Amino acid sequence: MIAHLGATGQTALMDATEIRVRRPSAHRGGRSRFISGKSRINAMKALVVNDERGRPLFCGEVRAGSVAEITQARDAGLVDLLADTIGLQILADAGYQGLAARTYGQVVTPPRKRRGKHLELNRSGSGRDSIP
Repeated sequence: MIAHLGATGQTALMDATEIRVRRPSAHRGGRSRFISGKSRINAMKALVVNDERGRPLFCGEVRAGSVAEITQARDAGLVDLLADTIGLQILADAGYQGLAARTYGQVVTPPRKRRGKHLELNRSGSGRDSIP
């Protein structure tokens, strides 16, 4: 997938999709690991990377719904593959914030949201200061 995107110069789209599943029975272990944090349903997640036309290029391992999207990308080895290439662009949602720094800006995510009226920064390390 990485070689194909690098050769064609296309932009890819990355996201995880959830598939609803039945919850394990009451006396079995691991009942809570299938609960998705965002939608609060029992689900399994699969990481999918598509090209600009929506054609699937990569489908990762199906994991429990409680696994974070960024963890799935790391476990699939995408971070290591993108560290060895230059010139790719993969668009992702807010669930992948933090991958841009690890992949030299090749994964593009939306900016972080402001909390309250001001964006909070820690200037001196002695507390949280806000910029007016």
